[in-house]
Amino acid sequence: FPFPYTPYRIQEQFMEALYGALEAGRVGIFESPTGTGKSLSLICGALSWLRDSEEKKRQEEARLLEGLSPAEPGHPGGTGAAGEPDWVTAFVRSKEERDKVDRLKEEQIRRKKREDRLKKIRNNVQLKYAAKRKRSEEDETKRLLELSKETLSQGAGADVLEQLDHNEEELILAEYESDEEKKVVSGLEEDDDDLEEEHVTKIYYCSRTHSQLSQFVREVQKSPFGKDTRLVSLGSRQNLCVNEEVRRLGTLQLINDRCMEMQKNKHEKKSDEENEGKKRRVSRAVCPFYSYEQMQFLRDEVLVEVKDIEQLVSLGREAKACPYYGSRYAIPAAQLVVLPYQMLLHEPTRSAAGIKLKDQVVIIDEAHNLIDTITCIHSAEVSGSQLCCAHSQLSQYMERYRKRLKAKNLMYIKQILYLLERFVAMLGGNVNQNPGCQTVSQTGTVLKSINDFLFQSQVDNINLFKVQRYCEKSLISRKLFGFVERYGGPATAVKNNKENQKLAGLQNFLLTLQKGSDKEGTLQNPPVEAENDQLRAASPLMQIEGFLSALTNANQDGRVILNRQGTVGQSSLKFLLLNPAVHFAKVVEECRAVIIAGGTMQPVADFREQLLSCAGVDPARVLEFSCGHVIPPENILPIILCNGPSNQQLEFTYQTRDLPQMMDETGRILCNLCNVIPGGVVCFFPSYEYEKQVYAHWEKTGLLTRLATKKKIFQEPKKANQVEQVLVEYAKCIKRCSQAEGQMTGALLLSVVGGKMSEGINFSDDLGRCVIMVGMPYPNIKSPELQEKMAWLDKTMPRAAGQAPSRVLIENLCMKAVNQSIGRAIRHQKDFASIVLLDHRYARPAIFNKLPQWIRERTQVKPAFGSAFAELRKFHRGKLDAL
Repeated sequence: FPFPYTPYRIQEQFMEALYGALEAGRVGIFESPTGTGKSLSLICGALSWLRDSEEKKRQEEARLLEGLSPAEPGHPGGTGAAGEPDWVTAFVRSKEERDKVDRLKEEQIRRKKREDRLKKIRNNVQLKYAAKRKRSEEDETKRLLELSKETLSQGAGADVLEQLDHNEEELILAEYESDEEKKVVSGLEEDDDDLEEEHVTKIYYCSRTHSQLSQFVREVQKSPFGKDTRLVSLGSRQNLCVNEEVRRLGTLQLINDRCMEMQKNKHEKKSDEENEGKKRRVSRAVCPFYSYEQMQFLRDEVLVEVKDIEQLVSLGREAKACPYYGSRYAIPAAQLVVLPYQMLLHEPTRSAAGIKLKDQVVIIDEAHNLIDTITCIHSAEVSGSQLCCAHSQLSQYMERYRKRLKAKNLMYIKQILYLLERFVAMLGGNVNQNPGCQTVSQTGTVLKSINDFLFQSQVDNINLFKVQRYCEKSLISRKLFGFVERYGGPATAVKNNKENQKLAGLQNFLLTLQKGSDKEGTLQNPPVEAENDQLRAASPLMQIEGFLSALTNANQDGRVILNRQGTVGQSSLKFLLLNPAVHFAKVVEECRAVIIAGGTMQPVADFREQLLSCAGVDPARVLEFSCGHVIPPENILPIILCNGPSNQQLEFTYQTRDLPQMMDETGRILCNLCNVIPGGVVCFFPSYEYEKQVYAHWEKTGLLTRLATKKKIFQEPKKANQVEQVLVEYAKCIKRCSQAEGQMTGALLLSVVGGKMSEGINFSDDLGRCVIMVGMPYPNIKSPELQEKMAWLDKTMPRAAGQAPSRVLIENLCMKAVNQSIGRAIRHQKDFASIVLLDHRYARPAIFNKLPQWIRERTQVKPAFGSAFAELRKFHRGKLDAL
């Protein structure tokens, strides 16, 4: 079993529940607060089931092949049950059996072929060197061929069409032939039949980040399944691309568009070469890593040995093969596919990656924020500045290349321009004026249904599905970005003709949109380097494409938020997804089994109601499993504190938490606790603003100085790149204090719920001997987005235990954040810590029951501070004596 410190009882329960869910094809909600062992246990149990399943499948195939025999012919004069003659029924049955036998034999041949190939590669190391030598020879031949072509072409000059600059042809949109979906070229040549393999039953393991997945893959490599499991790690182009020219583009959308364009250039190359006698266009860039033979080699290497993303990228550079596509070619034959769950939950991305969920197993780990993730993936926001900027860029582009664009391209560009114009008008502005100078007459936030928004903006006559498909297929955002890069910067020399004179003001106008202007409307000119950085980062049309895609959702599943603030440039349009189940339903319907797992999943009502019930999942198919923590009961002391040292009731509502006496009482509690708690103390506040306010008050009253005598005080930074430095200094201080044994006993870390340190950080051992939660971090109930979500839930969901669904949502959002934060301290079986919840409302049954079971079972409610202080002092002194 993968849990090194876990009691056998918990391992057995976990594995039995997981195996049963996979065997029965259930939707499981698994909670296991056992640290990193949980992830490995999930996959070990799933792989054990997969091996048993494959063995059963092969035995069934063998039985069918042995048992199937030609059907006996019927009597010519008889009739079957359906009125057909017996000989017809017998013929049909015989044909079905023969087809089934042929299909099973083909599958066995493909499987044998794949296994033999991988075995040969695994056992014969010389094949790798032979393939590498062959690639080196091909590269040298290609380099010499290009050198000879350059020598021959010297002095001949480049063909120029309509006085366009060299290489400007790549900015022209290709002719858009049809509105219908075309068959997407997968990158395989027509004769690449050996890649069409059996699509085996597999497990898709998803987590939040690439770093978590890499850590998980390294654990799989060490496990008993590491040597003979066919594992594929998937990632975005941003993580897997090895073409430095493309990687330098920086943003994910630009990298995606450039990659797709280079693929397109590769497949258009043949048709260009056929027209030798005709006037040819200038050659377009083709990715040197996008080669079938090289990617076939990479695919086999991936299947032979388990590799994480970093190893996959290194192998791609060495083999000069694209890891992004090479890994995707390995999906059909893989047993375990590891990927970020954003890739699996977004259907277009899933389809592009070649992920087929039919009858497969999906495990979503770290799923406590699954609902928020789905909502975020399918929501979109664009600012007035981005809308005006995109309109200006696209207008300039159309004017320059109007004579070179085909009719359908012009038609769609005009439709996009009209959409942008109407969207800006909805914000109260005009696309022909500087958005930073246009004042909005009616400020505020307005929510509209999708249909109402489209009708009021007068774009309901435009087919958004076609416009969205056009943007995706034509790569217009990439062409537009290249156009702005070429003619937007002052360093680029543009010939002095009428069309270029029209472009002369483009750079200044774009800078005006991005930087704004002062009160007199004068332009603020930043340095040249800053201008170029802004242009490289600016891709407004790409953002707008996401908003157009969001508008294609069903009217009842989302809302459009018009946020009018100050100027048109500061205003924005946002699409808010209300029903995440519509995008999760297909995953649940197609998969054999779905496991939603996490260390802290409480409260699970959201998953049952908002995801599974709304997705149409039968309640009988849902399985809940929660196992206890690995620590013994005496290693944790959770306390709900109702009153402070001066008998001030602790209730941190929006109305009372800003009172000086409440902040003073909080400071006195911390001073007392820091006197008896060794090592590190982590104190969570509801928000950055409140933490800053309390810190300033303590500094003013001198309480901060009293705290600093026992604990060195650290504050959580807002910037992500500063978090690691603060944590290092925090850990060093605790270690130094434990060795010195002076007056200072450790450190106090002031953190924020939902911040950088409330998830994914391990405050194990002395780093977190006590976690203090100040108040209840309820979300901002005045937020328009939250109010709309609450109204939607009240309208669509039934009342639960006499509570309105909106009220349940608020409490669940609060307690999910609390449960994630207080679980940071207990990280392994021998760890110990205390948890102090500062607010009497935690003792209410509706709130108390939403604490994790392993905390709830051991929680003490203390009305007075004295008894709570005595318990905490006794607990920590006892643990120190034991150590």
